[in-house]
Amino acid sequence: MDVSGFYDVVHRRRDVRGEFTGGVVPTDALRRILGAANAAPSVGLSQPWDFVLIRDVGTRTAFRDHVQAEREIFAGRLDAERARIFARIKVEGVLESSLGVVVTYDPRRGAPAVLGRHAIADAGLYSVCLAIENLWLAATAEGLGVGWVSFYREEFLRKLLDIPHQVRPVAWLCLGPVGTLQATPDLERHGWRHRTPLAQVVHEERFGRSAPR
Repeated sequence: MDVSGFYDVVHRRRDVRGEFTGGVVPTDALRRILGAANAAPSVGLSQPWDFVLIRDVGTRTAFRDHVQAEREIFAGRLDAERARIFARIKVEGVLESSLGVVVTYDPRRGAPAVLGRHAIADAGLYSVCLAIENLWLAATAEGLGVGWVSFYREEFLRKLLDIPHQVRPVAWLCLGPVGTLQATPDLERHGWRHRTPLAQVVHEERFGRSAPR
C-alpha cells in the first residue's frame, strides 16, 4: 500500500484565512468530509459531536463582527513588536469562505456511563478534536481549505446559533474552495512562531530524557 498520499495531505493541510475563493462546495464532497468527521474515534463510542452548517450571510456577518472585536481586545494586550506582527495576520475567513461548520461537544451523549471517561473528564472533548482533524484532512484531500476561528466567546456563539446550554461550541470552521494552500503556515510566514523540530518533543521512557538519534 502506498501511504505517501496520506502523508502528503497531512503536510499540505493549512489553517486557511485569506485564500478562500467563495466557490461552491460540492454536495457530494461535503457529505464525504462530514462522513470522515463522523467516523472519528470517540471515547465509549459516544460520538459527542454535532455539526452545524452556517451559510446565512447575516449570521456569518454577526459572528465576523464579534471575532473582530475579540481580535482588538487581544491586540491591545500585546507589546509593540508583537502588535506589529499581529497586525499583518488575518485571523478569520468567515465571509470569504463558502460556509461555516460549527462543531459542538455534548457531554450527555452516551451518558451516564461513558466507557473510558470515568478517569479523564476531557476524553469526550478530545474525541471532538479528533473529528475536527478528520474533517480537516478530508477537506484537504478534496482540494478544499479549512480555517479554525478561535477568536470568540463561547456564550456568544451559543446564543447566536441557539445551542443548548449543556452543549459546548468547540470550533467554528471556515470551509470552501481555495485559490492555493500556502507552502508555509501563516504564523511562520509572518514571524509569529516557528515549528518546533521533532527531536525536541520526543522523549525516551521518561519525560525530559531525549530519544536516541
